[in-house]
Amino acid sequence: MRFLMFPLQGPLRIMDPECSHLLPALCAVLADPRQPVADDTCLEKLLDWFKTVTEAESSLLLLQENPCLVELLSHVLRPQDVSPRVLSFALRLAGTFAAQEDCFQYLQQGELLLGLFGETGTLGWAAWNVPSVRSGWIQGLSALARHPSALHFLADSGAVDTVFSLQGDPSLFVASAASQLLVHILALSMRGEAVERCSPQGSAWPACAQKIVSHVEESLRSTDTPQVTQALNVLTTTFGRCHSPWTEVLWDQLSPLVACLLERDPVPAGHSLVDLLLSVARSPVFSSTDCGLWETVAQTLSRLSPTQAGPLALGTLKLQHCPQALRTQAFGVLLQPLACVLKAATQTPGSSGLLDGTVGGSLTVDALLSSKSACGGLLCQTLAHLEELQPLPQRPSPWPQAPLLEAVVTILRLCNGSAAPSSSVGGRLCGTLAGCLRVQRAALDFLGTLSQGTSPQELVPQVFAVLLEYLESPDSSPTVLKKAFQATLGWLLSSPKTPGCSDFGPHIPLFLGELFPVLQKRLCSPCWEVRDSALEFFTNLSRHWGGQADFRKALLSSEAPTLTQQLLRDPESYVRASAVSAMAQLSSQGLQATLASPEHPETEQGLLKEFLHILSADSEGFPRRAVVQVFTQWLRDGYAEVARDTEQFVATVLQVVSQDLDWEVRVQGLELAQVFLAQKLGQPAHCPYAVGLPEGPSPGLRPEVLRNLCQPWLLEFAFRALFDCDRPVAQKACDLLLFLRDKTAPCAGMQETGDNPCLDSVEAILQRWQAGEQGQSLGDPEPEAMLAVLRSIDLEGLQGRLAESSDHVEKSPQSLLQDMLATVGVLEENEADCY
Repeated sequence: MRFLMFPLQGPLRIMDPECSHLLPALCAVLADPRQPVADDTCLEKLLDWFKTVTEAESSLLLLQENPCLVELLSHVLRPQDVSPRVLSFALRLAGTFAAQEDCFQYLQQGELLLGLFGETGTLGWAAWNVPSVRSGWIQGLSALARHPSALHFLADSGAVDTVFSLQGDPSLFVASAASQLLVHILALSMRGEAVERCSPQGSAWPACAQKIVSHVEESLRSTDTPQVTQALNVLTTTFGRCHSPWTEVLWDQLSPLVACLLERDPVPAGHSLVDLLLSVARSPVFSSTDCGLWETVAQTLSRLSPTQAGPLALGTLKLQHCPQALRTQAFGVLLQPLACVLKAATQTPGSSGLLDGTVGGSLTVDALLSSKSACGGLLCQTLAHLEELQPLPQRPSPWPQAPLLEAVVTILRLCNGSAAPSSSVGGRLCGTLAGCLRVQRAALDFLGTLSQGTSPQELVPQVFAVLLEYLESPDSSPTVLKKAFQATLGWLLSSPKTPGCSDFGPHIPLFLGELFPVLQKRLCSPCWEVRDSALEFFTNLSRHWGGQADFRKALLSSEAPTLTQQLLRDPESYVRASAVSAMAQLSSQGLQATLASPEHPETEQGLLKEFLHILSADSEGFPRRAVVQVFTQWLRDGYAEVARDTEQFVATVLQVVSQDLDWEVRVQGLELAQVFLAQKLGQPAHCPYAVGLPEGPSPGLRPEVLRNLCQPWLLEFAFRALFDCDRPVAQKACDLLLFLRDKTAPCAGMQETGDNPCLDSVEAILQRWQAGEQGQSLGDPEPEAMLAVLRSIDLEGLQGRLAESSDHVEKSPQSLLQDMLATVGVLEENEADCY
């Protein structure tokens, strides 16, 4: 191969002699309290490296060959001589080594592990007050708990009791890690073959398992809510991770204590209780038997507050196996807040039609009226849960589409003050929800989701009316307006066609007549987020409905296209980018009639020039990216102005793009070039980004065709991009050149290029580009020389190397050790290899 780029370094051994040589000095630095210890990042990398070593080699052999590691672990037993950071590292390192049973026995001989993890060791030191030390202690124990010897150690050293106490640690990270460790120990204890096969009663379980279960039982009986929460969290993780027969025995033993929690007032740890019940219900162990689970779930639904019961109701309805009676109860829990809203706001009492007579209504009303935050939180949760449930195949049937629509429209009107409730409860709700933005956002999201269902036609005008209220209202925040636009788009796109009407159902033409004046107003909003949302809505609407006569008539009688063109010069870059997309969509649909008439056919040419000006002169990247994306789509679609002289168009665009400082613009420029080549050479049979040899020769690739394809402006852009400092650009250039090389492979032998001076010149220029000298141009080389260069480059190898993670450049263990030693001056400066 004449031309090789990006040579690879050979792989390093996991523990090579150089690293072994540096380890004693590093261990001495870590053990010396006078030396500034390396930062946490270096210690994490060092620990990751040791984990990699122990996964591939014997930990015992590693310690025997590097006794400095054992010396370091022994040294940290003198707490006054070590920093908390190094102590935490050493605890985790010891656990990593002790994960292998023979190494565990080796470390146990000198009672090193007992000194680090036992009750008389680390726990009594002043450093134990540092959360990172307690966390390192837990992580070390979790790492070593991998074999039977570790179980005996945990039982005899008192470590399990310490884990119990750490469940209530003030550090949430430590407390969570302690609960996770208990589950890990319990699963390890029950891993024995006899236990798994016979699923014995809890009284016959291993000692460690019995101790943990007894602790959970005691915590469940406690009147201290945090202790109950800790026990429930341990059980939730256990049933979520462990799906062996013994978990059924565990549930039989503990479910009566769980059920007893429901007898307390209030029910303690409601959210944790919900998590536990759903974890048990999802376990495959309980798929064929309920073990009293469904009765407990039903009782819990009726005892928890509406806010706590909502997640349990949703989780129950999403289960594949669940009694129908329980599904009905769960759905009733979800619908109850909306039923209360309808009942409170309706003019005719008892006409809500949604869960009339359902129990628990008084609790829900109390929650809705207790405070503004409680009311908003409950309604937002309810609407989000129903939105999540609506598209699922296991949603309840029949789905109450009409009552849900009435409820969400009522909520939106309560929020904007347009509702006129007759009851005192409705009046209080109106005052509570007035101007509540989060409820407005949640209700508009759900209203948009409901557009996917089949709605009674008599309710559709109400939907459009409330949407128009929000689009018109000066009080609508930018985020609420954005969601109102999204919901409006959903309802417009889902509107059924009606025979006898020109294009749409009877409600749409009237609504469009009211919509466009509002849209014009929003396109002129002083808030850029509103202008941007309006443009996005306008673009999507034009894309879907640009061919409909009613829509075209309403649009062309408005000023929306003119305003959109003016926004190409908006002060905000996001708006300019959205205006580019909107104008491109209007142009592709022939909807820019307000900008020009048949007597002025230069509109398309003017738009093209304006886009080219944006691409070359706009100071922000977003509009320039939008322009190149539009140009690429125009090229794909055969846009008239582009099709007149495709080659000149692509050459002009790439000349500008090649100088752009935004890597996304350059990537999109390469996409444009690839679309151009694909059109000229023929689209591949598979994915256009996949690389493969052509299925057969391409007889149409005559020398004059190759000359047209191998234009310097195209190949120079692609080759320069191959050496781009932004990896996505180089990857895209590599894909493009692979495509060009493979599509022109049948012409590879049309000329012998052995000592072609043109080829030598091109290769020399590319080598200078690779070295960072970008000044010289390729000039006008022969197509045969360019094809020869393509064949000489290892594009497949380069593609593979570009796909590697960004830290592949240099992260050898030796480099890490040298850097850590250089930081404290142990190595000379020129020996460090920072990365």
